Amino acid sequence: MTSEHAPDHASETYLGLDREEAERLAGTRGWSVVRSLPPGSIITMEYLEGRINFEVENGVVTRVWHG
Repeated sequence: MTSEHAPDHASETYLGLDREEAERLAGTRGWSVVRSLPPGSIITMEYLEGRINFEVENGVVTRVWHG
């Protein structure tokens, strides 16, 4: 995803990181909203530019997506 509101770097760089480290890193890279969720969370499907989402299992990021 490339836009004026989202950083341009590979999302895969967060996979395997500790949740707190991934959230910190995302903030320093310019994401305006960082959301961490447990697997299977029920979430709304609205797209929010500048948001990065982490699925976190046992404290580790296992999935990453934008919006």
